[in-house]
Amino acid sequence: MLLNRRNISLVIRSLIVVMAIVVLKLFLHQYSIEFITINNLFSGIVAANVFLIGFLLSGILSDYKESEKIPGEIAVHISILYDEAVILSANDNELSDMIKTRIKIALSSILDWFYRKIKTNDILDKLEEINLLLSKYDGKVQANYIIRLKQEISNLKRLVIRTDTIRDTNFISSGYLIATFTTFILCFGLIFSKLDPFVESVFFVGAISFLMVFLLYLIHDLDNPFNYNTKTSVENISLHPINRILNRIENK
Repeated sequence: MLLNRRNISLVIRSLIVVMAIVVLKLFLHQYSIEFITINNLFSGIVAANVFLIGFLLSGILSDYKESEKIPGEIAVHISILYDEAVILSANDNELSDMIKTRIKIALSSILDWFYRKIKTNDILDKLEEINLLLSKYDGKVQANYIIRLKQEISNLKRLVIRTDTIRDTNFISSGYLIATFTTFILCFGLIFSKLDPFVESVFFVGAISFLMVFLLYLIHDLDNPFNYNTKTSVENISLHPINRILNRIENK
């Protein structure tokens, strides 16, 4: 489907801005306040803004595609840890149960962390608790086996830190700022421009404004694909892989 509950709010927010622009255009035309004549220089502003927005969008999409893999990778590492903890019960059942309990707590905490209910350091501490419990198996099982499990913990820490960096870092904030100003100037020019016939001018003002405003909203939304605690954010990465592994672990 082209429209769903996730992205329809993005369209609605863009349409609200465009409606305000169109209404202002009608008001100015009614009182003949339009004073800008469209020429090649104005077309250059449109082309420059499209190029700038395209540049920002292409850069953000690369990070977004990387972010799509993170929940799945977290789910895989957690699943491996839990399955191996089950196998370790043959050597020390009580210690294995403690590790499995810590893994469940860590996985639930990761979901809360995605919604910013707990801090990043808390997640790292919970993963370190699992690491310390694994150290108690030294001498009971092969060293390479424990080293491999500790490597899974290190991979989880790396993914947590990478996710934290992505959601707290804006992609070329100055570029986004200039794109916003350029779009504002473009919309200002369209509102005060003299275009005939007037009905066609209203159509082009609305169409161009919608395209620019929608893309700005989209770029701002894609810049943080883990913004689950904000209701207006619509293009968030799915956490289904983590939820699925959590349900699988709880049902065992």
